[in-house]
Amino acid sequence: MIKYNPKSWFKLIFHAYSRFVMKTLLPALIFMAVYTAGVCYVVLEVIHPEKEEFTSTTALHSLLGIVLGLFLVFRVNSAYDRWWEGRKLWGSLVNSTRNFALKLNAYLPKNDQQTRLWFAMMISNFVHASKEHLRKGVQLSEMEEPDDQFMPWLRGRKHKPVAIAALLYDRVNALAKEGIIDREQFLVLDKEMKDFVDIIGACERIRNTPIPYSYSMFIKKFVFVYIITLPFGFVTTFKYLTILTVVLIAFVLLSVELISEEIEDPFGRDANDLPTDELAGKIRETVREIIVT
Repeated sequence: MIKYNPKSWFKLIFHAYSRFVMKTLLPALIFMAVYTAGVCYVVLEVIHPEKEEFTSTTALHSLLGIVLGLFLVFRVNSAYDRWWEGRKLWGSLVNSTRNFALKLNAYLPKNDQQTRLWFAMMISNFVHASKEHLRKGVQLSEMEEPDDQFMPWLRGRKHKPVAIAALLYDRVNALAKEGIIDREQFLVLDKEMKDFVDIIGACERIRNTPIPYSYSMFIKKFVFVYIITLPFGFVTTFKYLTILTVVLIAFVLLSVELISEEIEDPFGRDANDLPTDELAGKIRETVREIIVT
């Protein structure tokens, strides 16, 4: 996620990310410039001198622009809602891991450093496995190994966050059976562990449920038709300045769609995606500080 000062207008206007957007849209903008130049030439140099009754008008585009604006607002809002819901879920994960660590710190014997270190590692492993699972591939190099059997065991599991959560359940249950924690403490810890699974499930719902295909397809077709017919609405009014006008409008409309595509899946590695790597690192440091030190 890009960190910035929202009050710095000059830096925002000339930020390098705008150049990334331009680079991504450059082929489409070049096509529109060439296409519009061709329309201008045909209308102004070939057709118009002979049939001067042809006059362009933007009346139709003005009406369609209202509908298109409503669609694009809904498109951006839908994408942002997904991004913001993902951020709230990861905020809940930060809180749940801290609460779980604080309760373990209070319940576990102070001299049982082995058990404390095991829980610190496994909580961190669950978070790191979750962030990479949402990117469709867990990096085992980020995992901390509590013993020699853990890594071979984890490699054989398809859903690694749930597998790690199962280990946490097993260990807490074993502590209850050994009498290290009582039944009330077990129930308190159970709530936090349930939150872990609920959060990863909610994140999977966002990742696995894209914007409906028909809606996304219609928006793209509507934007395409709107832009491709724009030269005919400006050509006899703006003459060859129509090229610059159409390219500018195309840049604005296509940028909105590009931003929506980028933030609708907030768990990836795009510039505006959630800082899950940073959050996972902070959780690892905080949990270890609470339980071990």
